[in-house]
Amino acid sequence: MEFLSDLFLGAAAIGAAIYCTVLSRRLAALGSLEGGMGAAIAVLSGQVDALQHSLKAAQDAAVKSGARLDNQTQRAEAVARRLELLVASMHDLPEASPPTGTAPAREPSRWPAEPARRPDPERQMPPEAEAPPARARILRRRPGSELPR
Repeated sequence: MEFLSDLFLGAAAIGAAIYCTVLSRRLAALGSLEGGMGAAIAVLSGQVDALQHSLKAAQDAAVKSGARLDNQTQRAEAVARRLELLVASMHDLPEASPPTGTAPAREPSRWPAEPARRPDPERQMPPEAEAPPARARILRRRPGSELPR
């Protein structure tokens, strides 16, 4: 019986040794830098460094654009205050009465870039020199011509 228990103990020891050998090979493969977990860790570490760099660049850009936006907001508030003062000062002005017989009123400008022109009383054209009104053109179909279907 003692021999049988020694035999089972020896077999268990050999099985444990084989299991430990297989396990150590798997751990070595998992930790290798070529194809195991070490390679994945190295790749992830590189990606983390790249993400930290791009995050720093994005934060710098956000700070710059925030400062620029603050500057533009301050300028806009200053202009709004000036406009409010101008509008308030326009309410204090008396209403201008139209001139009586001095010079003809200005005709409004048709385009923003075009300066307003005053009519010249000395260069008035006689009524017969005006262009005749344009006639409407009527298009007629020729007999026998049909539209393609």
